[in-house]
Amino acid sequence: MEYREAVHYLLGLADWERMMAPSGQRPRYDLGRMEVLVERLGSPHRVIPAVHITGSKGKGSTSAMLASILTSAGYKVGLYTSPHLHTFCERIRFGLEPVSPQTFARLVDTVRPIADTLTQEGTWGRVTTFEFLTAMAFVGFRDAGCHFQVLEVGLGGTLDATNVIPPPLVSVITSISLDHTHNLGNSVAQIARDKAGIIKTGGQAVTAPQAEPALEEIRQRARVVGASLVEVAQAYRWRRGPWSLEGQHFTIDGPQGRLEAWMPLLGEYQLENAACALAAVDILRRQGVALPEEAVREGFRRVRWPARLEVLRRRPLVVADGAHNPYSVARLCEAVRDYLAPRRVLLVFGASSDKDIPGMAEALVPMAPKVFVARSRHPRSASVERVALALAQCGLEAVPCGGVLDALQQALSNAQEGDLVLAAGSLFVAGEVREALLGITPETYPEIPQVVLKPVAP
Repeated sequence: MEYREAVHYLLGLADWERMMAPSGQRPRYDLGRMEVLVERLGSPHRVIPAVHITGSKGKGSTSAMLASILTSAGYKVGLYTSPHLHTFCERIRFGLEPVSPQTFARLVDTVRPIADTLTQEGTWGRVTTFEFLTAMAFVGFRDAGCHFQVLEVGLGGTLDATNVIPPPLVSVITSISLDHTHNLGNSVAQIARDKAGIIKTGGQAVTAPQAEPALEEIRQRARVVGASLVEVAQAYRWRRGPWSLEGQHFTIDGPQGRLEAWMPLLGEYQLENAACALAAVDILRRQGVALPEEAVREGFRRVRWPARLEVLRRRPLVVADGAHNPYSVARLCEAVRDYLAPRRVLLVFGASSDKDIPGMAEALVPMAPKVFVARSRHPRSASVERVALALAQCGLEAVPCGGVLDALQQALSNAQEGDLVLAAGSLFVAGEVREALLGITPETYPEIPQVVLKPVAP
């Protein structure tokens, strides 16, 4: 099977990342089908020791940090994350490097006969795109002889396809906020209860600083299953050192002493993510995993995770960030103030239709940006009119544009010395801006109507 054929097949499955459930209905989440699928594949999910990570913000960055640290220590590491920015291959990585299109297609070939048979039997319903991809990751990591697999939850935790794994070496819960409320619940406590389902009986867990209702749900889960819980806010202290557009120095004090390091990721929230990663490292060390301090520092130095306060151009300054809910937008505004301090912000902004768009608009008010409203290629993106109305109702200047490229071009043409052109609102908007500025050929899907971007002249 060729790569394009493999992607075409995947998009023909039930793809809840791109499809909206009918009003009043929710996709059915159940681990039964996933358990049967991986068992028929030879139970690859049970072979490789795992680090399991969930959260509303920071789970991808923290996953990348841990994969980079383990790789720097000499281990072969499988990393599974979602969604992707530019190509499906990004979801399955060895270290931080995506698998090749050939390897991706081979993994589809391996899983497809089992998945098709399972679907045809009719007992368990249709295998979803995410379940299929998760099975591919398990098979790929097993076949490659990985020492560890770092698994980012796709949605929630309890019934996420990744949660078929046996108790991991450590479960990590990053910052929790209101997101995916149509699936996980309408309160932070409900969402935390679902995400805390990755904490297994007798396991080891780490939680980032949380709002009290979320923290109590995580504590309760740990008590019920007899797991050990490290609360990063109590056990670790971190502070920012010198920084530039290339990255930031930082210091973390914890039970095992002090770590001084540098990483190419900006934002106070990345220091919080780094503290969560270090807490997981300390737990892995207690379980006999050799992780020398120099490997930890090197792992932070080498980590890369695009579209997280990522500088794409200097003159004018262009930054892309995947902030996509009110909490993450508020944290982005703080980071822009503390790290970039622009004269004026020209914001290229679009959002998915299932997100809290009025809440994000309100969170943008302190930054007072001029907003160039765009609609990304993603089929779940909200209309320009809907987004512009929410911004206007918060008193923000909103310029309706067409696609992301149009909005970016207008923002760049308005930019003056000292201005910041910022792309945010969804990972898909950030991804399309990266494609335009970095000359990345977008992976478009004929099955889904979309606009192909052209590179913007430097």
